Amino acid sequence: MSFIIKDLSYIHADKEILFSHLHLSINSGDKIALTGNNGCGKSTLMRILVGDLSPSSGTVLRPEHLYYVPQHFGQYDRQTIAQALGISHKLSALHAILSGDATEKHFNTLNDDWNVEERAQTSLDSWGLDGIPLSRPMEGLSGGEKTRIFLAGMELHNPTAILLDEPTNHLDADGRERLYNLIRRTSATVLVISHDRTLLNQLPAICELSSQGLTYYSGNYDFYKKQKALQQKALTQQLEEKQKALRLARKVAREVEERKAKQNVRGEKNSIKKGIPRIMMGALKNNAENSSSRLSSIHTEKTEKLQAEMSGIKSSLPQTDKLKTDFNASHLHVGKVLVKAKDVNFHYPSLAASPMETTRPEAVKELWSSSLTFQLRSGDRLSLKGKNGSGKTTLLKLIMGELHPTDGVMERAGFTSVYLDQEYSLVRNERSVLQQAEAFNHRHLPEHEVKTILNRYLFPRDVWNKPCSKLSGGEKMRLSFCCLMIADNTPDMFILDEPTNNLDIESIEIITATIRDYAGTVIAISHDREFLKDTGIEREILLE
Repeated sequence: MSFIIKDLSYIHADKEILFSHLHLSINSGDKIALTGNNGCGKSTLMRILVGDLSPSSGTVLRPEHLYYVPQHFGQYDRQTIAQALGISHKLSALHAILSGDATEKHFNTLNDDWNVEERAQTSLDSWGLDGIPLSRPMEGLSGGEKTRIFLAGMELHNPTAILLDEPTNHLDADGRERLYNLIRRTSATVLVISHDRTLLNQLPAICELSSQGLTYYSGNYDFYKKQKALQQKALTQQLEEKQKALRLARKVAREVEERKAKQNVRGEKNSIKKGIPRIMMGALKNNAENSSSRLSSIHTEKTEKLQAEMSGIKSSLPQTDKLKTDFNASHLHVGKVLVKAKDVNFHYPSLAASPMETTRPEAVKELWSSSLTFQLRSGDRLSLKGKNGSGKTTLLKLIMGELHPTDGVMERAGFTSVYLDQEYSLVRNERSVLQQAEAFNHRHLPEHEVKTILNRYLFPRDVWNKPCSKLSGGEKMRLSFCCLMIADNTPDMFILDEPTNNLDIESIEIITATIRDYAGTVIAISHDREFLKDTGIEREILLE
């Protein structure tokens, strides 16, 4: 066995239970994806498996030689690349020995790993980090560079178990392909948290974390989705049967009450006619009421049991299936030229060599090796392709008019656009959920209508005062679309900059359906192949 999880629970400091009584065994060499909605505790569970975090109860048996690639790297900003990779002590010992300090302590630390520096540099080079020194601080590096540094560590350390938390978030297409190949080739145990469906489909098993615990599926992501669909269909049928049973139980309960009331009236009339003494009438009435009360109690218990069973079934069904955003069609006729670029290029000015020469910025080389000439028409769907740093976001800003080309001509017709980036910065962190919604209430809708729309987008009353800074990526995405619906603001163009990066799979399915059904123009930067395919984005501009 590689990992054994026994009766594992984690409870937050505020006593909120994140997950409880988890059990799982992972064999050596297994390759498993860990899935689940945002907030279910996937990253927490992985940190417990690594040993960075202690569970509230339960035990974890883990292999000795494991390697962990976290989702966030802020904790490494004060370290050098060598420290982040866990080899700085060996490098210090190696340099000390080479400088003549041949003490036993240094030899023990180095442990015969004489080519550690060369291996580390080779691993970095293989991930496109040529020439970056191991002494360089992590702070200031991009998210993609930090990710590739940690992925290079997999080859450097050659562990028996690898744990990866959203490893493709900051990778371009080439980086993703290299990671896919590495996972395919390695003989190590692999556990991956990811929303990258291309990666998930290459893993032979899925483990889903939910409020019901850990559920194991012996197949890739497509198999898992089919199984989930069958389960949800069965649950929906169960729910319909329970609803019918509840309606029948309530009908029977009403009939029993009506019958009881009629019997009481008839009983009193008959007793008076027969001249039964009042004391005996009271005793008979009490007996009848006790009998009716027992019968009523039985029906109440039955309806309450059915309601509880229905609540349990509903909690197992995805609420997002009910969420649908219906944007109006763009007012622009299909085929109208919105953007016309001819021989466009761009360069960012560099600082002058001397601090005194602030008025003469020196131009660096052009951003693109070949100038861009293209037309963008109403109704088009296209993606911007290229490696990290190839100028994709710069081109978006040129299209939006936020930047102007330094070479060539960019003509823009009148059109409205909404820009959605991976952080969903349309949502302001300093606002509450309700304040964010009200900020887009340009139509002056009554407050109850705004709250109705919030409910429709799965924001019930208990989260209206929640700070937007506490929302997950999926919640920010839903709130962004909610705000556009409140404003009745259907744009002529959606501009998407890695929109699926911080979303769970359920949220990706929401934005996929929304963009697929939207009738306007779409420009997307995305390395998510499935998202591009499912939203009908086939045309591309390749930037080099």
